[in-house]
Amino acid sequence: MIAQRAIYTNNRPIRPSPTGLMSGDSISDDEVDVLYRQMIDSFIDRANRFAEQNSPENVGMALLFAASRFNSFVVSQHAENLEGYQFDIAKAKTFFTAQYAQMLDENLEDYKLAFDKYAKFVKNH
Repeated sequence: MIAQRAIYTNNRPIRPSPTGLMSGDSISDDEVDVLYRQMIDSFIDRANRFAEQNSPENVGMALLFAASRFNSFVVSQHAENLEGYQFDIAKAKTFFTAQYAQMLDENLEDYKLAFDKYAKFVKNH
C-alpha cells in the first residue's frame, strides 16, 4: 500500500451533511461518518491498486481530475437551468477550493504521524 487510509485524528474527516450524503435520507451523524469513511477508504484502496502500475503522482492527478469532473456534475444537478449553473460556478469554485485546501492541510499534518512508514515504502519501490 502506498497511501494510507484516512487517519481521522480529528475524530472525523471533513464531510457533508447527513442529508447531502444520502440524497434526502435522514441518517445519524454516526451513520454518515461510517459511510463517508467507507467511501474515502475505498477510493484510497483503488488509488493504491492503480499506483502499483503507475506513478503515485499520476494517480493523484487522476483523482483530482475525477473529483473535479464529478463535482462539476454535482453543481449542475443543483441548477434549474444553464443560467443558474453559470451563476453557481464561482460559488462552487470558492467552496471546493476552500474544502480541498482544508482537507489537504489536515492530511499533510496527519501524514506526519506515519511519515517514516510510508516514505520508506515509496522510496524502496
